[in-house]
Amino acid sequence: MVSRTTADARGDVVVLLIGMRINRFWAVHVWLPVMLAMFRMLRELEKDPGRGLRAKVMLSASPRTYYVVQYWESKEKLYAYATAPEAFHHKAWARLNRKERTGKLRGEVGIWHEAYVVPEGSYEAIYGDMPATGLAAAYGQVPLEKRGRYAKDRFAHRSGEGARA
Repeated sequence: MVSRTTADARGDVVVLLIGMRINRFWAVHVWLPVMLAMFRMLRELEKDPGRGLRAKVMLSASPRTYYVVQYWESKEKLYAYATAPEAFHHKAWARLNRKERTGKLRGEVGIWHEAYVVPEGSYEAIYGDMPATGLAAAYGQVPLEKRGRYAKDRFAHRSGEGARA
């Protein structure tokens, strides 16, 4: 018997894709600190759930490219963490900016992020015999029938809650 579930997300969903690309493998002294900084930020966020990170998925797109898909409670909490002077992100970003201004970065590593606020009714998910992952890890899982057997039904689902983001 196949167990099918869907994510129990309600309201808007905030997704951050953030990652790095190793442009020059031999420049370990440049890209390794970037990678370690990401791990440190994730640990900081996991220790303080009130900051708003709900779940994450770490991925590799190639031997050069690594990224994290993050699900946040709101865009306000995401922005608050990104700009909080006491947060490690602020320190790491300031260090990177200083290196760039002084010419110490020469393309050895690329960094990027994309942030999305996805309105309710504009996302859907299905999981077959899967533990909670992605959106379901962030919001929990419910039997597929609760949101609709077909994608069009899940897209049409409305929780009755106002927008969260």
